[in-house]
Amino acid sequence: MNGLTMMILAVAVLGGAYLIYGRYLAKKWGVNPDSKTPAYEMEDGVDYVPADTNVVFGHQFASIAGAGPINGPIQAAMFGWLPVMLWILLGGVFFGAVQDFASMYASVKNKGRSIGYIIELYIGKLGKRLFLLFTWLFSILVVAAFADIVAGTFNGFDTNGATVTANGAVATTSLLFIVFAVGLGFYLKYTRFPKMLNTLFAIALLVLAVGMGLAFPIYIPQSAWLIFVFIYVIIACVTPVWALLQPRDYLNSYLLIAMIVGSVLGICVYNPSMNLPSFTAFKLTAANGSVSYLFPALFVTIACGAVSGFHSLVASGTASKQIKNEKNMLPVSFGAMLLESLLAITALIAAGFVATQEGLPAGTPPQLFAQAISIFLTSLGLPESVCYTLITLAISAFALTSLDSVARVGRIAFQEFFTDDSVAPENQTALNKVLTNKYFATILTLVLCYALSRAGYASIWPLFGSANQLLSALALIACAVFLKKTKRQGAMLWGPMVIMLGVTFTALALKITELVTALSGQFVFGNALQLVFAVLLLILGVIVAFEGIKKLIGKDETSENTETADTDKTAGEVVA
Repeated sequence: MNGLTMMILAVAVLGGAYLIYGRYLAKKWGVNPDSKTPAYEMEDGVDYVPADTNVVFGHQFASIAGAGPINGPIQAAMFGWLPVMLWILLGGVFFGAVQDFASMYASVKNKGRSIGYIIELYIGKLGKRLFLLFTWLFSILVVAAFADIVAGTFNGFDTNGATVTANGAVATTSLLFIVFAVGLGFYLKYTRFPKMLNTLFAIALLVLAVGMGLAFPIYIPQSAWLIFVFIYVIIACVTPVWALLQPRDYLNSYLLIAMIVGSVLGICVYNPSMNLPSFTAFKLTAANGSVSYLFPALFVTIACGAVSGFHSLVASGTASKQIKNEKNMLPVSFGAMLLESLLAITALIAAGFVATQEGLPAGTPPQLFAQAISIFLTSLGLPESVCYTLITLAISAFALTSLDSVARVGRIAFQEFFTDDSVAPENQTALNKVLTNKYFATILTLVLCYALSRAGYASIWPLFGSANQLLSALALIACAVFLKKTKRQGAMLWGPMVIMLGVTFTALALKITELVTALSGQFVFGNALQLVFAVLLLILGVIVAFEGIKKLIGKDETSENTETADTDKTAGEVVA
């Protein structure tokens, strides 16, 4: 199969899924365009801020994509292109898009609360507290992995000490993005210009940032950039969403969508060959002796692009608080996930193109992706060097956007874990006031992220993948219980839920075994910290899954009176 055929098949499957399956779910669950959304009902100017569909779509898509849909498919290409393509398409439609839509829907119907709150309401307080702890640990893993990736794309020097112009340009442009985003945030908040004019203004800022980045590259080593990234994330974590998160994602979304559109056009015109075999083997042994099995390795390596638990945190933690109208949930959640699957297919085609008989060449997945796509774009008459810089910039923008989103989610999870709703804020103990303080929660979370990031993304990625997919299983359980308790159809969540539980428990068990074996030979702090995380995540995951499944298969206790009138827009909202 060549790249053009693969792309046409992917567009047909994903486009058809949106038009048919996505609309079916919206109708089945009872999306109500006339309902007042939490963005208006609980507007506070910080987290609950109504946003236009294109703005919140930009936030959702840029946050969930990250470097995941590029890293995962390229790393999993060792099993051949066929299993990778099948998992991206089937997983993206029937696992990922369903999870994202259900998570956002459940959150909007429950005052924009997080999945942790959904678990407390429909499963129990113990389940919620354990899930919040799980979410916090998982967020630390994500930030650690993605911070290392971002710092790497900014690194102004190669291993020989020579300057890397593309990375220097990316660094300058990314810094300007942040500055311009703050200005755009004030512009959007305090002006009432037409949407088209706002769009043109945002694109003008984007072009200006890219042009200045190409003209004035900055050369700073990766270690210094890593510190800068964490300082930025600390600030972004506590800044109102309208001042940085929304406008920065709005800017990034145009760059990211332009990259995807350009990549698809480049593939269609260039029609690259697929130098990967369709299938290699169920069991693969690396040069260092490590063994990978198709099950579960394929399903945890490819998370973003197929199904990712992190998406449920974004959909219910930030995006649901910005939805203006319930009908916007379909494009923002279901649509954004399918677009991410298309990006994953693009990454697979890139991997197939640069592969040789010996396998993939040396380099990180983002480097291989940028190398391939920049060659494809030469078929459109664009210079390869400029394209390489722009693709690297887009990948960096993906990862940086995910960073501050998930850091905010982790901070909120830590605060919620220590929040006692039965005690008024002024009556909390001094210790509790400290633990629920957003500045303390942010700094503590990011200090642990920084310590773990020193191990490097390649070391963290397998554990991140396992934890991420377990999180998706827990989110599916929570949403399935919500749908059952509110008399909605949730059977479409059961199959993905059971499969992901089997995948993730197997993957975590294998990872723990691998880490124990490595530590028995030599103590490495990074491995020890990962082992602690892996064991905690497995224990927490088992307990939360057990509590949720009990509610799911148990007798429906209508006497719990979890449902309220439609006009309340509270937990368990009933469809008229």
